[in-house]
Amino acid sequence: EKAKLLRSQPAQIVEPKGLLYVQQREFAVTTPEDGSVSILGSDDATTCHIVVLRHTGSGATCLTHCDGSDTEAEVSLIVSSVKAFSDSTGYGRLEVHLVGGFNDDRQLSQKLTNQLLRAFDLQPDDVHLVTFCVTELNDREEKDIHFPIIYGIAVNVKTAEIFPATFPEKGPDENLRSAHILTGATLTNIYDAKMEQLHIGPYFWRPFPHVDFWLEQDDKQILQNLSTSPLAEPPHFVSHIRSTLTFLKEHPFPSRSLFPDRKPRIYKKNAEGLWEQVCSDKI
Repeated sequence: EKAKLLRSQPAQIVEPKGLLYVQQREFAVTTPEDGSVSILGSDDATTCHIVVLRHTGSGATCLTHCDGSDTEAEVSLIVSSVKAFSDSTGYGRLEVHLVGGFNDDRQLSQKLTNQLLRAFDLQPDDVHLVTFCVTELNDREEKDIHFPIIYGIAVNVKTAEIFPATFPEKGPDENLRSAHILTGATLTNIYDAKMEQLHIGPYFWRPFPHVDFWLEQDDKQILQNLSTSPLAEPPHFVSHIRSTLTFLKEHPFPSRSLFPDRKPRIYKKNAEGLWEQVCSDKI
């Protein structure tokens, strides 16, 4: 019933003001007291799942974008990060919302759904499954090709409302964060709710193998080889991968060009509700 309700809502366009956008293999946790961030969101999930975990007592909310790379460790991490904000209340419960995936040919979505359910089931804490809109419950068919119905969601941290969403702005540092994923990152916490600051990096990777070869390929080759579900990707998938590969070509050694001082790039919301970089020497 809950999945049906969610699927029936049109995707809302979420503007950057007050938004914290979460990319694949990233997570962020905050509470209703946050004066900078009121919405957590992520999109472009095909076989991936977007997970929202919330504690009903403290209102502490985590959103993450899982791709099945290390589901058990990721779930433990997000549960402990939400609990870190929830210990003092004593009442309330942990509620989880799972959205994403579809009936893909390789059954990657189904595999990830099963991994997530198992990982939450293994937690010592009781976790209540409230929204389950994944794989076959998020699938539509068109001319014998399967697609997800919902590609992205947002959660309002103040009201706990969850809704289908798209995001014109996926920054800051979109290419840097995507490069981190493409070079094999593990799940990374990008937000410090107490300081109300977004922390990106420091990230280190080796030069991306065959980057020139990939940049020479046509769109079809990139789609076929660098997507888990080539037929169901959103239209901007290839241009996004190209700009990430270009970024990796420009920065083969991030320790030299991006993080010479080994410090993260730090952002805070300005008066307009947009991210602005903070000079690291002020910290």
